[in-house]
Amino acid sequence: MTITATALSTSEEQDGTVKYASIGSLELEAGGFLPDVVLSFETWGQLNADASNAVLVQHALTGSTHVARGATDEEGWWEQLVGPGATIDTNRFFVVSINILGGCYGSTGPSSEAPDGRPWGSRFPLITLRDSTLAEARLADALGIDAWHAVLGGSMGGARALEWAVTFPERVKRCAVISVGAYSTAEQIAFAQSQTLAIRQDPHFNNGDYYGGPAPENGLALARRIAHITYRSALELDFRFGREAQPQEKPLAAAVLGERGRYQVESYLDHQGTKLVRRFDANSYIAITEALMSHDVTRGRGSLSEALARASAEFFVAAVDSDRLYFPAQSRELAEALPGDVPVHVIQAPIGHDGFLTEIGQLSAQLRSAFFA
Repeated sequence: MTITATALSTSEEQDGTVKYASIGSLELEAGGFLPDVVLSFETWGQLNADASNAVLVQHALTGSTHVARGATDEEGWWEQLVGPGATIDTNRFFVVSINILGGCYGSTGPSSEAPDGRPWGSRFPLITLRDSTLAEARLADALGIDAWHAVLGGSMGGARALEWAVTFPERVKRCAVISVGAYSTAEQIAFAQSQTLAIRQDPHFNNGDYYGGPAPENGLALARRIAHITYRSALELDFRFGREAQPQEKPLAAAVLGERGRYQVESYLDHQGTKLVRRFDANSYIAITEALMSHDVTRGRGSLSEALARASAEFFVAAVDSDRLYFPAQSRELAEALPGDVPVHVIQAPIGHDGFLTEIGQLSAQLRSAFFA
């Protein structure tokens, strides 16, 4: 289903189901060009007459647009926050979630068909979060949304929300930035590069032109293992797994190196890698990981305070206390550079970075009071 500005149905029967919008061509920040961009998205609730109740919820790196169940049976990834009667009450608000440009859940990405009928593959251009914001603004235009009541997200979703507030200040009234800072640090870029190299060095990667043949599944699974270690805290891994062996396996019994059994934590990471391989495209993982590398709200905008002074939104900043990927100090730096007195709300969770998903309910009362009363 491709929409135009006048052809969108927002009936309850379509809540939580994927729709598609063609938004035209895009000249990209890094110099590339996409001739015909499609964005996939989901919506919940009804847009009111003056389009003042629209809320944009941005997904994280490998997340989908499925924030809440809606008319489907599939559980959403922010059920604690979005739905009828929830903090973001879909009986009152029109919620939109958009698959990022470069993704593999329906938006134009490396696996999409290029003008010559073949997948983009290695020819897919470098994109930045600013490119994705520009594309999403065109979709907002098509939906008849001049300004968002609120834009919010966690991790990469929070970076996307912040970019929206600074790039289009007149279009964002409220902005929640959760579990991410104002820019990707050198360490975060280093972790990201190790993941993209894991994929690129897979024998089946074929410079990104693997469609129609074996996919670089081992490389993608390894990338996920690396990432997942940063998503969970050392305390959580120790508590859950310690030094225990995987059942029926013996890590310290092997005549040669390649025959030893696994520790439980190794089996856990293997499982996480396998799960991602079943649902995600390796080229998209590279494309949006490198888009997240580009995250820097100050680029071309002066100092951090000068860049953030462009925004006119009310801000809500939050961090997970045990996060070792996007440290709480980065959230404090962001809050201190924003105009006015912006507190940093804290999710208390031993799990680590993923607490922005599993424990988001801890922020329900604060978000409701700040943005959705």
